[in-house]
Amino acid sequence: MTRAVTTVTRQLSLRDLEALFEKHDFNSFPVVEEGKMVGIVTKFDFLKAFAFTTGQIVPHYDDLMKRPVAEIMTEAVVHVEPTTPLTRVLEMMVNLKTRSFPVSGPGRELVGMISREDVMRALREATSGADKPTSSR
Repeated sequence: MTRAVTTVTRQLSLRDLEALFEKHDFNSFPVVEEGKMVGIVTKFDFLKAFAFTTGQIVPHYDDLMKRPVAEIMTEAVVHVEPTTPLTRVLEMMVNLKTRSFPVSGPGRELVGMISREDVMRALREATSGADKPTSSR
């Protein structure tokens, strides 16, 4: 789990969000206000802002980029707790096809993020001794 998490606020503009996505190789950022996680914003949420149908007129690009994260973020966040077993985290990642989950405490405070890479590393560490033959005397 990564404890030093880059977060955003609801007021951050989509232009600034785009810059963060470009700077960091993250798929999402937790939206945090007053120490509490209030949502998450993903690259998919960002791209949806540009999707349109024949019944919807697309605003000018510059107008879209001025919109705040609050308008596109997901408030119902699937998250795990620090005590969630690794097997459960793995099951959720596979079933939901998710790259990472926020890790939050009982008061919705953000504790960290757990990613596929974290799970793969933990599995490697947990099974690294399983293949080694034991010596007998």
